[in-house]
Amino acid sequence: MNDNIKLKNRLKVSRAEINISQEQLAKLAGVSRPTIGSIETGQYCPTTKLSLILSKCLQKKVEDLFYLKEDDNNKKQ
Repeated sequence: MNDNIKLKNRLKVSRAEINISQEQLAKLAGVSRPTIGSIETGQYCPTTKLSLILSKCLQKKVEDLFYLKEDDNNKKQ
């Protein structure tokens, strides 16, 4: 597994587009508000199931919410 590639997300932006709070999204998804916050900050990597649930709640494709990005700080020179 390539440790230089990180899972990133657009969860916060997607919430803002439909004007819902972390608490509201958490209730829709059946998780806690801190879980949503941790996903948004990249501290927690959601399961595939939770990723699919969040995409359904936000009416987005999973790939529109989550994406992979190479970590610039860990690039080999």
